[in-house]
This record gives sequence, C-alpha cells and structure tokens, in this order.
Amino acid sequence: MLIALRRPTRAARGGTIGARFARDDRGASALEFALIAMPLIFLLLAVVQVGYVYFANFALDGAVARGARMIRTGQVQTKGFDAAKFKEELCKDFVGPLSCGKVMLDVRSYDSFAAAASGLTPALGEDGKINDNVTFDPGSPEQVVIVRAFYPLELSSLFPSAMGLDALGNMANGDRLLVSTAAFRNEPYL
Repeated sequence: MLIALRRPTRAARGGTIGARFARDDRGASALEFALIAMPLIFLLLAVVQVGYVYFANFALDGAVARGARMIRTGQVQTKGFDAAKFKEELCKDFVGPLSCGKVMLDVRSYDSFAAAASGLTPALGEDGKINDNVTFDPGSPEQVVIVRAFYPLELSSLFPSAMGLDALGNMANGDRLLVSTAAFRNEPYL
C-alpha cells in the first residue's frame, strides 16, 4: 500500500515566519553582549584611567619621600645642592609614566609647623594653571621643611576627551595635576 506524503500545512509547521522568528533563540547571547558591550568597555577604560593616575601619583610620592630624606638628613645642604641638582637626584627615582622635564619642585623652610601651614600657596591658581611661585630653600638644622612636587599628568594622551574619561582632570587644559608633599623637621646634622 502506498502512503501519500503530504506537505505539512502552515499551522503544522509552526505558524508564520514572524512567530518562528520570535521563538528562535539562536544568537541571543550575541545580541545581549551587543547591548552591554559599550558600557562594559567604558567601565574598563575608566578603571584603567584611574589606575594610571594612582600609579603615577604613587611613583611621585616615592620619589619625593626619598628626596625629602636627603634634605632631612642634611645631605643636600652639606653637598651644596641647588634646585637643579636636587631635581636631578629626585628624578633618579622616577618610574613609570613620569618624566623629569615636567616636574616642578617647591622646597621651603620655616621656623615652626604653624608658620609652614600658613605660608604655603595653593598648587593651582584660580585659572586652573600651575602656580609657578616656587623656591628652593632646604633650610638648616632643626628647621621645618615642606617639599612639594607638582607634576602635570597628561590624560588626553591615554584616552581622548571625546570618550568622556577626562573627568579626572583638574587643570584648565584637562590634565591632572599630581601633588606630592613631605613635611618634616630637619635633623641636627653638622
């Protein structure tokens, strides 16, 4: 006996093309990733940007701490360092994204910590530019010394401002001014 094979009707095949498309879940993962890809990439870039700033600030802090120790122990004063020689010594400790040509040093001595607190100028002026009123005075034995290093960290070279990741900038041009400070009393060196 021969059985005639009939073609299934549209209802038997699952309805219209639109209904079949709605039930088909192939490619759902790709679509879901496409929806979250941009926020995820933005978040990853923001984490990299913040890490970059913290790493550079940590490197600057380390160099300033080692340079301040040279002043505190009297090595800078007894060897007759001027601002350029002290900067050169400080730059030997730079690591990572820091370059010596961009750092500004402000070394001031005071008779007391109270005088030091009232005598410092802000790092940034009202216009968002670095306050270039810096001096180099490592002081004498038992004087209070404040060592500050200013470093304009260029953020636009890492990520363009069009991405919106320049929110870490605190300068007029969108860069980040890193400031590292060491306050101490000089040892009674001879």
